[in-house]
Amino acid sequence: MTLSTQETAVRSAAATTARQGTRIRLADVTKQYGNAAPAVDRISLTIEPGEFMTLLGPSGSGKTTTLNLIAGFETLTSGTIALNGTDVGSLPPHKRNLGMLFQNYALFPHLTVAQNIAYPLRERKVPKAEIAQRVAAVLELVQLPGRDGDYPSQLSGGQQQRVALARAIVFNPAALLLDEPLGALDRNLRGALQTEIRRIHREVGSTFVFVTHDQEEAMNLSDRIALFNSGQIEQVGSPEQLYRRPDTLFTARFLGDSNVFDLSDASIGARVGWEGESWAVDPATVADHPGVNAHAAVVVRPEDVRITLDAAQVPAGSNTLRATVRDLEYMGSYRTAMLELGRTRQLGRARIDALDSTVLLGDEVTAWWKPERQRIVAA
Repeated sequence: MTLSTQETAVRSAAATTARQGTRIRLADVTKQYGNAAPAVDRISLTIEPGEFMTLLGPSGSGKTTTLNLIAGFETLTSGTIALNGTDVGSLPPHKRNLGMLFQNYALFPHLTVAQNIAYPLRERKVPKAEIAQRVAAVLELVQLPGRDGDYPSQLSGGQQQRVALARAIVFNPAALLLDEPLGALDRNLRGALQTEIRRIHREVGSTFVFVTHDQEEAMNLSDRIALFNSGQIEQVGSPEQLYRRPDTLFTARFLGDSNVFDLSDASIGARVGWEGESWAVDPATVADHPGVNAHAAVVVRPEDVRITLDAAQVPAGSNTLRATVRDLEYMGSYRTAMLELGRTRQLGRARIDALDSTVLLGDEVTAWWKPERQRIVAA
């Protein structure tokens, strides 16, 4: 397939799939710089049409490089990237018909809001009458009607980001790529724009690929999350799947707080042992991951741990552990009890009611949880 034929295929497909979404398929994608370890190491991922997929991970994990490979800003070392079955690996960025939203807005300061939004349409030689219609429609979509004559300097940071979003979607791109677009905003404004981005995604029906290192942001926005670690994908799933059913200790620790009990010297059967304690195992809680057989850990989320001063009140069948209350942190809607667990006084957490005044610093308590609320992961 020649370059011009590829470009034609991408553009014609975009016209009919903008609202239904585009399937993005990465197969054995690798990006290597010199002799260093690969920034992206043989990853494969399929993003379904109309899906909101978040690439999540710490700095240097490969998520932004992957987004840049999809956009065409980086060249592949090996592997393939396809949009709706069309290989775009050799196409330059401007011929992939992808929208891009950056953290720094990248608005032209000398152009009005309407002129900024119209820029990609003018580049595509869209008729003036149609440009005016599209700009007006997208300003309504991002809830900025009547601001078409303003300049970027007259807008707040959040409003500028809405303009940048409008510009990124006004030409009906095959998919929208968002590179940490809310990173420069304060917490309250970020929360408001998360809601807006999710609403706009539902209304336009396009495929969104969103990069962030913020776990809460990923949980709030995503249909699915691809969690990156050292250039590879650690786990892919819905926010609930990654939080409630992590496969590895990295996943469990990266998404939310966890109480972790190392089982490196124990086998996994009907029961497991930790520091002389014997805990029941629900088979459904054992991760289907080959690493579990080599080195495993029990993970219990703080909200699944209960504490009591009277061990006789623990429900039958619960897993238990003696603990000492080391600190109490008031979090508004709840309090976190910081615990010293077991003989080694390992630090752990339990979430208790904000109004619970029965638990005090220094109390000797019994921590307990139901076996079905723990998770045994590869460590």
